[in-house]
Amino acid sequence: MTITRYAPTGAVAAANHLAASAGLHMLRQGGNAADAAIAAAAAMAVTGSHMCGLGGDMLAVVAGDGKQPPAALNASGRAGSGADPGRLAAGAQTVPFQHDIRAVTVPGCVDGLVALHERYGTLPLPDLLAPARRLAAEGFPVSPTLAAASAELTPAEREAAFGVAGPLVQGHRLTLPGHARALAAVADRGREGFYLGPAGEDLLTVGGGEFTEDDLRARQADWVTPLRLAVFGRDLWTVPPNSQGYLALSGARIAERVGLPADAATELWAFLLVEAARQAAFDRPRVLHEHADGAALLAESRLAPRADAVTETAARGLADVYGEGGTTYLCAVDAQRMGVSLIMSNSSDFGSRLLLPRHGIFLHNRGTGFSPQPDDPAGYGPGRRPPHTLSPLAVTRPGGELAAVLGTMGGDAQPQVLLQLLVRMLALGQAPGPAICAPRWILSREPTNAFDTWIGDDPPLVRVEHGAPAAWAPGLRARGYQAIDSPPGDQSFGHAQAISVTADGLLAAAADPRAGDGGVAGY
Repeated sequence: MTITRYAPTGAVAAANHLAASAGLHMLRQGGNAADAAIAAAAAMAVTGSHMCGLGGDMLAVVAGDGKQPPAALNASGRAGSGADPGRLAAGAQTVPFQHDIRAVTVPGCVDGLVALHERYGTLPLPDLLAPARRLAAEGFPVSPTLAAASAELTPAEREAAFGVAGPLVQGHRLTLPGHARALAAVADRGREGFYLGPAGEDLLTVGGGEFTEDDLRARQADWVTPLRLAVFGRDLWTVPPNSQGYLALSGARIAERVGLPADAATELWAFLLVEAARQAAFDRPRVLHEHADGAALLAESRLAPRADAVTETAARGLADVYGEGGTTYLCAVDAQRMGVSLIMSNSSDFGSRLLLPRHGIFLHNRGTGFSPQPDDPAGYGPGRRPPHTLSPLAVTRPGGELAAVLGTMGGDAQPQVLLQLLVRMLALGQAPGPAICAPRWILSREPTNAFDTWIGDDPPLVRVEHGAPAAWAPGLRARGYQAIDSPPGDQSFGHAQAISVTADGLLAAAADPRAGDGGVAGY
């Protein structure tokens, strides 16, 4: 059982306890939630290099500062100037997944951290990066998930990244001197220290013409107007397309319109949420791209018919989703009740498996979200952003006060996990601990792929997490689904973190036990 941790002043939740501690240190030094999130994110880039890193992307929502409406930060990188669809194989259905530079866009994470600091930070950037630099230079204990993921790398990849040929061992000390040097360069020169320094030189070399120096000079982080939708008496906020965050908001609204039983252990509760998620995602492959109209995707005229389409049995002919992957989520709330909801990602574990050679930093493979067709709105091409699974959420009360920040890793399944958390926290009134610990379901296909499961007309397979209510799997089968019970330890169900503000102003926070090394730090 995940315990909800309560704190009176500030809190940070992350998938690694050292990252949460780094964020808390900044709060104690007088920093705000943005300072804490930057420090925690930099630490996660070191301790969770399988899930995220300086070679990945980042999205965030900032809410509740009392001075201005919530803001959304899109630090997802753009394809390089050399991104030529003609270089893809004739008739290709996807962009190559790994070991191919075409799966790599310019990493946006560093630009995102710098942009968050420029707009909201109060402490010096070198101070915020110092804990991550220390962890990288002096070493940190290998987490259970990093150890397990490292076994999937080749000996040559492990040697290049970690200086050892064999798989990493949980609990053993690991140093990452290349990460420390990259962080030092950012601390010294800001974004230029990364993109126009040795790391940028490495990226140009690995890119082999995919990127130019002008690509690296261009900022990859943009402040954008967040999407908003009123559901369950609260306002939900997320990043607009190219993020798929609209699916979590859509699913919650559909579930609210349909009406849910109060008992989450019933098969009807699970069935209605599965259908809400599927109805929300019915046309995702066709409509999600960087220029999509997020407000139109949340229009009541669009969502009402989807809610009306929910019947007593599984609908056919809808897109389905499945998810796991190389992503991590963290959040921070400060004494003024400003909250930062931040998610960062390699896409799959260790991303493209390509590294910056002098740094051992993996490059993400978010470019696999592109369509290989250049005339597709989501097509692979120079300067374009691919569709993105990252979906940070913030929740505010009608008066604008912060109610919660939450998010999860999980690839295409992120909106499904968030839907279940939103219903538990907002509709059922559960605290973050019980909501996060509760068993989940996710939609799937066999064989599974976290980023390529939006096809097929048959009712999808529903994976039911080990320990789920006994009524779920047989009830879903009776309503037309294939449903399987996943084994203990299945990592397909996300690693979620959440912080909520209680009725009497305390912070209630929880980190997902599925991450194996997560933590909450508060004071």
